[in-house]
Amino acid sequence: MAELLRMEGISKRFGSFYANQDVSLQVEEGEVHTLLGENGAGKSTLMNILIGLYQPTEGKVYMRGQEVEISSPGVAVAHGIGMVHQHFMLIDDMTGLENIILGDKRHKSARLQLAEDRKTVEEIQERYGLEIDLDEKVSDMSIGMQQRVEIMKVLFRGADLLILDEPTAVLTDLEVQGLFDIMRSLTAEGKSIIFISHKMREVMAISDRVTVLRRGRSIQTLRVADTTEQELADLMIGQKFQENTYQKVSAPGAPELTLKDVSWHPEVKHGGLKDVSLTLHKGEVLGVAGIDGNGQSALAQLVTGLISPDSGEVEGPDGSKIAVFSPQSFIDAGLGNIPEDRNKMGLVGGMSVAENLVLKQTASDRFSSGHGAWLKMGAINDFAEQMREQNDIRCTSVNQTASSLSGGNQQKVILARELESHPKLLLAVYPTRGLDIGATEFIHNQIIAQRDAGCAVLLISADFDEVLKLSDRITVLFEGQIMGTYTGANPPIKEISLAMAGK
Repeated sequence: MAELLRMEGISKRFGSFYANQDVSLQVEEGEVHTLLGENGAGKSTLMNILIGLYQPTEGKVYMRGQEVEISSPGVAVAHGIGMVHQHFMLIDDMTGLENIILGDKRHKSARLQLAEDRKTVEEIQERYGLEIDLDEKVSDMSIGMQQRVEIMKVLFRGADLLILDEPTAVLTDLEVQGLFDIMRSLTAEGKSIIFISHKMREVMAISDRVTVLRRGRSIQTLRVADTTEQELADLMIGQKFQENTYQKVSAPGAPELTLKDVSWHPEVKHGGLKDVSLTLHKGEVLGVAGIDGNGQSALAQLVTGLISPDSGEVEGPDGSKIAVFSPQSFIDAGLGNIPEDRNKMGLVGGMSVAENLVLKQTASDRFSSGHGAWLKMGAINDFAEQMREQNDIRCTSVNQTASSLSGGNQQKVILARELESHPKLLLAVYPTRGLDIGATEFIHNQIIAQRDAGCAVLLISADFDEVLKLSDRITVLFEGQIMGTYTGANPPIKEISLAMAGK
């Protein structure tokens, strides 16, 4: 295969901190090349250099053997480089076609050339098997369809090298297979893909070669045919990776939360709840399995007090009916919450790591005087340093913004804040989405430690392997209804899988 991209000796320094140091990456035409590394290993920085958002402190970039200076995203597009970001860059009120052609400057006329552009987009659809309704609004599309719009955007602009950043993090298993089919059709046509993922099974299934990054440096490039999941995991974290297995709890404590025939907008097939009954006990993990979009978000909102049921009853640990549904009342009752979207719901991105760590305690005497009127910044910083050490939060300073952290470290900030209050009930929604194996194992260990300390844990995850690994009991949610509840010890996997499909 001919070489398409070569990055040589790339370093990127922010002050005295090196996000990348002497990194080399070489991508051939027609290959899927995975960039593998822990959260904070420097993958995003390296890709931001490649698409022109950052300029390297040192090093050179070559396309097709010619040295290039990628001074802006526009220059990257001109060189045939396109990126599909983990968080999509689409306008909800526009159609698929409008999003695809938005900002393209191929026509000299200021007027839209919709008919001509539609023809070009339809040719791309047919060539690569990218089936979407071009006239459907993005807001009405599934996540998988939105991702296809993003892929078509970069192909419409002539990309030969596509960067897919954690593309499977928000997809169902069926959508992942559809994405892999598209990736194979792209490489068969000579396109190259840089694939960023933490899921070893997917890396092994779709990649031709893998480059491992660790602490900002490129460690090794291997052909997938010549390596194993274990070898890649060891290279990624710099030591032998040993995945834990957890003892299942067969005799949990008293009920902490009980839902009896709870409904919320039951007419909404994929967003409501219909006659849901479940009991969550102290000292157990109750896992909610199901394909994303079958009422999980509504269940999480109910358990955090964001919504109140239309009918049915919710009872607390003493069997009394909960009457007031508000986030504060649930927090006061001892709820810890790892939310579905860490950026939108878990953190204030513009605030510092230290400030985010004390968000729930700003009125306490420990961190303020006058009931929150004056913050004790010294005490806050001391506490933040303690949490940083205990939770392995990798940041240059506790005063840097939360938005500047990698996804895994953002999740560790949320976990540290929520667990410091020793919750009676912990809601964990997609707690390891987009995280590397090291961060995932750390969070799993913390969840089990809470369970063992007597906390009732409600785990909602679209990752079936995660549900199987952590859950003492498993309940299946389909179209807002409970399809069955199963033991977590030797669970009937086939039966659970059929229940997840509504059978």
